[in-house]
Amino acid sequence: MCQHWPPCPAADRPDHAAARTVAFHPEQGWSLLCNGVVVFDDAGEILPDGSAVAPAPRSAASVGRLALAA
Repeated sequence: MCQHWPPCPAADRPDHAAARTVAFHPEQGWSLLCNGVVVFDDAGEILPDGSAVAPAPRSAASVGRLALAA
């Protein structure tokens, strides 16, 4: 999928989120990476094969910081 060098990590690699962003839609909360992965603002992902990756659970400390910031 990549047209550049060095090529982005494939969608099935653990470092797939390091791929370049090719479409950025902050108003909708998602970005498309060069390897075909769609990344959402909540850290969830959809891989090119259609499978979903749930966002990592937040720790109690990070949830508390977010509540204080609001």
